Amino acid sequence: MTSALLIIHGFVQGVGFRKFVEKEAKSLGLSGWVQNLSNGTVEINAIGEKENLEKLIEHCKKGTFLAQVEKIDVTWGEEDPGDDFMVL
Repeated sequence: MTSALLIIHGFVQGVGFRKFVEKEAKSLGLSGWVQNLSNGTVEINAIGEKENLEKLIEHCKKGTFLAQVEKIDVTWGEEDPGDDFMVL
């Protein structure tokens, strides 16, 4: 399986972004996790089919109604899929 480690920059904490990501990732059949980082970014580790990971990235670019995504750093890799997607 393909993995994508995403760092989301912008106004993305305190606006429901992690729950939004969890919902989108689950709907795409991805496993992994999402968490806030102390520097104000959101980190996502998603695992699944590359096509679905790319869809998740597109959803993240739009974000929630209140979010303002400035940029997304993506690191591609390979990982074994987990069972679920969760908010840390």
